[in-house]
Amino acid sequence: MSALLTVRGLRKRHGERLLFDIDELTLDAASAYVLTGVNGAGKSTLLRVLAGLETAQVDSAVFEGKPVALHPYPPLLRRAIVYVHQHPIMFSTSVAQNIGYGLMARGEAKARVAQLVREAMDWAGVAYLADTDPARLSGGEKQRVALARARVLQPRLLLLDEPTANLDGAAREQVIALIPTLVEQGTTVVMACHDRDLIGLPGVRRLKLRDGHLEYRPRTGEPDEAH
Repeated sequence: MSALLTVRGLRKRHGERLLFDIDELTLDAASAYVLTGVNGAGKSTLLRVLAGLETAQVDSAVFEGKPVALHPYPPLLRRAIVYVHQHPIMFSTSVAQNIGYGLMARGEAKARVAQLVREAMDWAGVAYLADTDPARLSGGEKQRVALARARVLQPRLLLLDEPTANLDGAAREQVIALIPTLVEQGTTVVMACHDRDLIGLPGVRRLKLRDGHLEYRPRTGEPDEAH
């Protein structure tokens, strides 16, 4: 399996505190990962660094075989990497307009935006909410809209911060069911989470932040040996 993103010598400090010092982080194409660790280990910060939302010290980075910088964050990565916050921010328009916002910002034709938005709403099971004000959405609906908004951009790498943390019951199950379909379409997904069901999804690999270092764990069902 080919590497999508490799980052070497990734260090992040908060003041005098060294939050993490990662020798190498490699994410394969069309793969799913869960990023675990105790609260305060730096999981969300690591996702935000990869998304260009925070800076860190980086020795080198390669994306799809091309050397890249993480700061300043290049247009190549802005198009390829999408981050979804634990509490997604919605614009005060409609669900359909929220999902299509990124495509419109990229200058896509209105007809193509409409088509992609319809497909994304069907995929996420939110087509019935197309004209709804996002302020009226439940937590589960808002999370599925956020995933649809990310999916229409066809990211190569999707970073999800605690996607099921505030959900329970059917809402949580609906979000979990969407993750494998993202990988099937070729997206690499990294989820910072504590959710046992996300961790246990077939084929998902585990990355654990422990004492500032990154441990690789095997896929579900393989012998548990960090390497």
